[in-house]
Amino acid sequence: MTNDFLIHIVDDEEPVRQSLSFLLAASGWRSRKYASAAEFLDTAEDLEDACLVTDLRMSEMNGIELLQRLRKNGNTLPVIVVTGHGDVLAAVDAMKAGASDFIEKPFSEEAMLATLTRVCAAAQEKSQVRHQHQMAREKLESLSTRERQVLDGVVNGLPNKSIARNLGLSPRTVEVYRATIMTKMHAHSLAELVRMAVEGSDQYVGRD
Repeated sequence: MTNDFLIHIVDDEEPVRQSLSFLLAASGWRSRKYASAAEFLDTAEDLEDACLVTDLRMSEMNGIELLQRLRKNGNTLPVIVVTGHGDVLAAVDAMKAGASDFIEKPFSEEAMLATLTRVCAAAQEKSQVRHQHQMAREKLESLSTRERQVLDGVVNGLPNKSIARNLGLSPRTVEVYRATIMTKMHAHSLAELVRMAVEGSDQYVGRD
């Protein structure tokens, strides 16, 4: 569920932090508050299954600079930038820097909650895809060199006889290898096996 996400609130105005935190709590979201970008960078934890809501204009380090710092460090935390009236061009810059969305002040409770739900749902979907790809990579790494060669033939649509001829094996041996590959990859069908192979390795991407 998206409201299992932890929402990190960064704003240098305490009333704004308190108000947003109260709104989130009343709507079933967990949150943590930070008075500055530096405080967030120094103390924030639990950045998995989390989202950052940061004001654009803050003293010392503004929202875009915070976003740039996160992305430079390789952090893909979804970020919603809150902007004041007339900051649309700056908000566009924030999107170019990697923000997931922006919302203008004054915003309604419904607009903030809808934006959070949309951004967190998208982040959750991306996380699930990354997890699937990682699992597929780990399964591929469990295969021997010969099993990877047989799998390559399978992904390329070759029949067992062609794979056997290319590798200097008997068709029966290829059948055994295919059965072993299906077991190691935890695949229940040929289509599932091919999907996992494509997810787990760039070598199959873009093939006709």
